Amino acid sequence: MLCAETYGPGGGPPIVLIGGASSSMDWWVPGFCRQLAAATAGRVIRYDHRDTGRSPACPAGEPDYTGADLADDVLTLADGPLHLVGVSMGGAIAQRVAIEHPGRVASLTLIATTFAAGGPGDLPPPEPRVRAAFGEPPPDWRDRDAAVERITADVGRLSGTIPADPEEVRELARRVFDRTTDMAAAQTNHWILPDGRPLTGRTADITAPTAVLHGTHDPLFPPPHGAALAAAIPGARLVELPGMGHEVPPRPLWPLVIGEIVKVTAAGYVPGTTGR
Repeated sequence: MLCAETYGPGGGPPIVLIGGASSSMDWWVPGFCRQLAAATAGRVIRYDHRDTGRSPACPAGEPDYTGADLADDVLTLADGPLHLVGVSMGGAIAQRVAIEHPGRVASLTLIATTFAAGGPGDLPPPEPRVRAAFGEPPPDWRDRDAAVERITADVGRLSGTIPADPEEVRELARRVFDRTTDMAAAQTNHWILPDGRPLTGRTADITAPTAVLHGTHDPLFPPPHGAALAAAIPGARLVELPGMGHEVPPRPLWPLVIGEIVKVTAAGYVPGTTGR
């Protein structure tokens, strides 16, 4: 069973926050969750993916699940239609759920992500600084200090022009380390997952009301990814996040991001229905 936390007692479809690869729920910080729950008068769920936080872990390099299983996990968090908010890999997971289970998705907010399926082949690659980071040898993930410093460095490489306090990032990384059953598994397994069952639909088949939020300084998925994704989903709205890199939205952008989630969740939920 996945480890999850809920904020807010509100009714209607819950808002499920889906993290990126190797990311536990900790990256959706409690302050953001509380503000989102208050703004929507709804229920917000954050959770640990498999191999992160307190959710079940496999040995590093030996995941016993697939990418499709990570999408199926979302549907176990609550009954009925869901508002899905996904960042990076979480955005791809949200797209897959919307394609395969349209009746379970009330709305989509896709942040710092790209196509789960059926995207164009001419989108720009990651910036050189990101490609170089992917080639670095991993630290000893059992060493708390080494793990914290590597996570802090990776956050810095993926950030945009909005300054981040390195000590705040280190403190969050310490919390991640302390909550994670197996850091080597958390930092390895999501990157080697097989897709699992074929995804027969395309991102362009999504029918849920959708907002695409993309940083103007995203070095992993440069801005054309967000623009193309929004253009491909019928009726989707593109919102540029000024100064944001490839990251969970930083605090200065919370009012903008929460405001956009309020809009799309209001569009996606009609009382008495089972979703769109």
